[in-house]
Amino acid sequence: MMGPVPSVASPQEWLAAARAAVEIEAASLARAAARLDGELIRAVELILHHSGKTVVTGIGKSGHVARKIVATFCSTGTAAVFLHPAEAGHGDLGIYTPGDPTVLISKNGASQELRALVPTLREFHSPLIGILGNASSPLASQVDVLLDASVEREADPHNLAPTASAVTALALGHALAIALMRARNFTPAQFGRFHPAGQLGRNLRLQVRQAMHPAAEAAFVTPATPLKEVIIAMTRRPLGAACVIAPDGTLAGFLTDGDLRRALTNHDDIRGLRAADAMTRQPVTIGPSATLAEALERMERRPSQISVLPVVDESGRALGILRLHDIYLGSR
Repeated sequence: MMGPVPSVASPQEWLAAARAAVEIEAASLARAAARLDGELIRAVELILHHSGKTVVTGIGKSGHVARKIVATFCSTGTAAVFLHPAEAGHGDLGIYTPGDPTVLISKNGASQELRALVPTLREFHSPLIGILGNASSPLASQVDVLLDASVEREADPHNLAPTASAVTALALGHALAIALMRARNFTPAQFGRFHPAGQLGRNLRLQVRQAMHPAAEAAFVTPATPLKEVIIAMTRRPLGAACVIAPDGTLAGFLTDGDLRRALTNHDDIRGLRAADAMTRQPVTIGPSATLAEALERMERRPSQISVLPVVDESGRALGILRLHDIYLGSR
């Protein structure tokens, strides 16, 4: 095991090397994007028109990239499995059904393990899609579709470690997965079905009505309610806000803790103030059938983020309150 080696470079040089690495990888990705052409479309068509799965294979660092591409495929509507090329000839080829496309990933396109697979894959009538870092390589001449993953150099100072090449191969795999999503019109609801666990799945599956606090749990006041009584109501039902309700039951305004603080800051005496004097008259709202993901985007995709929303129906009638805290898993 190697022990610590005294550094001959300064921390600023470390930082410069790190920035250069990111810049080299970013430039590699930009060049790869510019090279995408009809070969990508052919790859999409090969996978799209096959009712079975897609097999992705690679060895070494390319194998790690292949596993990540499989994970992305599976989560975005393309059934896929990883095949270890060294294990393929020892029984793992049994995963194939006739016509399953194979994505072969290699930096140099000269991997003996992958090249040895090709004749057998032809027997299985497997269309071959190469994500290869060398378009003139032996493997490049054997695939049906070639996605060029070549890079000018790796990101490390000695041009040795598979960094820019690995990132570029992964990005092309992602590009293929995203193009397949578009071809299938893969929806957020479908994505949610493949992610039933965790926060992402929760946000895509659950509707606002399933996480909100209904009227019985929220502070509801009228425009004429004295501000002191508003504060008492919000203290009894501490959700960070109160719905201000018009006589017909529609939402007339919304009062948050921040609105109360501003009112107290701007007025020495609040005894004459009513809810209507401090409320936001046209608040951002959300409907009960919206997903938690939509609610989260409405809260955060704005110049000034908000952490609580009034929930209203199509007629504008106030139904309750949804907090940012309610969106996150296990918060209630």
